[in-house]
Amino acid sequence: MFNGYYGSTSESSDSDAPIDDGSSVKTMDLNYLLLDGDTIQKHLVDMCDRSRPDGIDTMLLNHNAMLSLPPAINRFQHLRVLDISNNRLTQVPEFVARLPLTTLVAKNNLIDDDGFPKEFGCAVHLKVLNISGNRLSHFPQQLLSVTTLEYLYMGSNNLVEIPKDINKLIRLKFLCLGGNHLSDVPVTLGMLDNLKALNLSDNSLESLPPAIANLKHLKSLMLHKNRLRTLPIEIISLKCLTELSLRDNPLVVRFVSDMTHNPPSLLELSARSVKINNVQYGERDLPYNLIEYLSSAHHCVNPKCKGVFFDDRVEHIKFVDFCGKYRIPLLQYLCSSKCIVNHRNILGDSTDSNMMRKVLLG
Repeated sequence: MFNGYYGSTSESSDSDAPIDDGSSVKTMDLNYLLLDGDTIQKHLVDMCDRSRPDGIDTMLLNHNAMLSLPPAINRFQHLRVLDISNNRLTQVPEFVARLPLTTLVAKNNLIDDDGFPKEFGCAVHLKVLNISGNRLSHFPQQLLSVTTLEYLYMGSNNLVEIPKDINKLIRLKFLCLGGNHLSDVPVTLGMLDNLKALNLSDNSLESLPPAIANLKHLKSLMLHKNRLRTLPIEIISLKCLTELSLRDNPLVVRFVSDMTHNPPSLLELSARSVKINNVQYGERDLPYNLIEYLSSAHHCVNPKCKGVFFDDRVEHIKFVDFCGKYRIPLLQYLCSSKCIVNHRNILGDSTDSNMMRKVLLG
């Protein structure tokens, strides 16, 4: 026989997963006992036979030796927090999705791509899901139906891509995808308006989409241990950003010196001349398609240049000096290869420079 703990606690079953309970909860604590599933099943059945299970809100079964979850858990119909981490589980059974859980911690198990039931989308109360340290190579599509999720931890798996419809998880505040095999980030991730923390560290990312700048509430961005050589210039608009981790990326040590540039078309050269020389034109002078083309001109980002570009432009690496220690490269577009100036000139006025330091240094 073994001794389990029953009591009241307001502490989370996982330090990374906040519990939305608002008050103390009654806890069944069977963690760190190295019990197999059959032994825990017998204990839960015995407990239910002796007393009503309705008073149990939190169940801690972490650090045991379960190969599968005991079905008796389904009898605890008021369960809000379930911690089954650090076992040997390969699946999350269907009945878990029917429990009124707000927090499910299943990290450090053996759950693979077939480990989530199709019905998992029925977990309509779930706010916190921690499935880090498992064997997932694909993002479970069922999770995209759990639109109540606010905290999603999927680090240290084998994920190869982020689904393009990740924006369905509109309430996400924290997304951890570190320690996977991601090579790119979908533009739709920039549509997670409520996101405050994003961890993409220890992957294979070489670039980030400019849409990352749409995360206006983002405070923490973890990008260390990737293959990043530049950051999108749009990142300076993240005014809430206070933490940015970039260590172990090529961008902090490697200087990109030569950039290829294809000569612009005759159409573009002519259009540039019209714009630069302020040639007046109207609907009687030019066909509509040319007028439309002329109106699509982009101004050069060099504040000392009055040039424009249309289709062709020079990709230039702008370096920002951080306290004499690092120079962080940001990708931007110039109208011509002759328009490359030092990073102080490209930064423009001191206000922009100070904003860059504030955003990236915290």
